[in-house]
Amino acid sequence: MKSAHNLAVIVGSVRENRFGPTVASWAAEQAAAHGGFEVHTVDLADYDLPLALPDASPKHAGDDYPRPAGMAPLTAALTRADAFLVVTPEYNHSYPASLKAAVDWHFTQWAAKPVAFVSYGGAAGGRHAVLHLENVLSELHAVTIRDGLAFPLLYTEWRDGSPVDPDAPGYAKTMLDQLAWWAGALRTAREAIPYPA
Repeated sequence: MKSAHNLAVIVGSVRENRFGPTVASWAAEQAAAHGGFEVHTVDLADYDLPLALPDASPKHAGDDYPRPAGMAPLTAALTRADAFLVVTPEYNHSYPASLKAAVDWHFTQWAAKPVAFVSYGGAAGGRHAVLHLENVLSELHAVTIRDGLAFPLLYTEWRDGSPVDPDAPGYAKTMLDQLAWWAGALRTAREAIPYPA
């Protein structure tokens, strides 16, 4: 039997007084309780994420891609992951620049791996951010999970670190079941035949 899948829960917001760590902590608790994952939180606020990129493409440069030294732990965490759970707010109908930088500094780390989303925000609950992320990550050969979580009106619909909606854990389980299935299927495939990215 395969071991639990290595899951990176990515906190996408780095702004002051952000709500992301609260949402990510709850999501990580759901993933740990699920039992199919070894959960690691990856907070983008902990890493050097410059917006200026090298001339070379990370797709073609591979391990020789010239990333800043402070990014090495992030690259290692993304490389180890079998699956990703991206926690993102919505800024102006899209996702944060910090998250775009983390995506753009990498390529093979995302390829042939599943990505689920937990979004939050105002009335739309971060859904516009997720739509954009799905488009971007598909370009990097990631597999996006259909059933994500979206939390609208977060300042009134969260209390004591958890969503008020009693059905939220059930929705999370559905998402995590799908994420675990894809993580297993894609890990088996990657181990059998290297992905032709």
